[in-house]
Amino acid sequence: MDVPLELSFHQVDSSETVEQRIRERAAKLDRLYDHIASCRVAVEAPHRQHRKGNQMRVRIDISVPGKELVVTRSPHRPEQTYADPDVYALVNDAFDAAERQIKEFKAKHKREAKPHDAPMTGQVLSIAGDRDHGFLRSADGRELYFHRNSLTHEALESLAAGDRVHYLEVAGDTGPHASKVWRVADGASG
Repeated sequence: MDVPLELSFHQVDSSETVEQRIRERAAKLDRLYDHIASCRVAVEAPHRQHRKGNQMRVRIDISVPGKELVVTRSPHRPEQTYADPDVYALVNDAFDAAERQIKEFKAKHKREAKPHDAPMTGQVLSIAGDRDHGFLRSADGRELYFHRNSLTHEALESLAAGDRVHYLEVAGDTGPHASKVWRVADGASG
């Protein structure tokens, strides 16, 4: 993840074991899809029910390129809702749903990402090393996003504005972006 996991408890006492479980499941999401920008998890009791106890829910907000995935889970059965809600079951249910959304997003993104036949040549416009991405200008003047993981044979920190690069262009959810970016070899024409 580009940003460390944000975890909060609202009107619910935090628990070290619940926090550990959330961190484990969030790490699994990050292994499932390595382009997650951020993940925020809130365990909360949004309504105070004096007669029947507190209702609890788990909300997960995941930022991926061009989209925000949101999962909210509350107990389904009335006896779970108020009596003694099982926070571990809610956390697992919410993360199971988040994994399904990530897998669907990843599959859709993969189907839509169809590279052109030949690599194109562009020029690096800017690098945001602290945010793991950069932008390049294509030969036809468009500005294209690329992520650190798109680089082949290069570290993001080794590139600078003005460097010439080859890349493959793919269509994603937010429009075209550069994929498989590599530096133009010295003396090569582009």
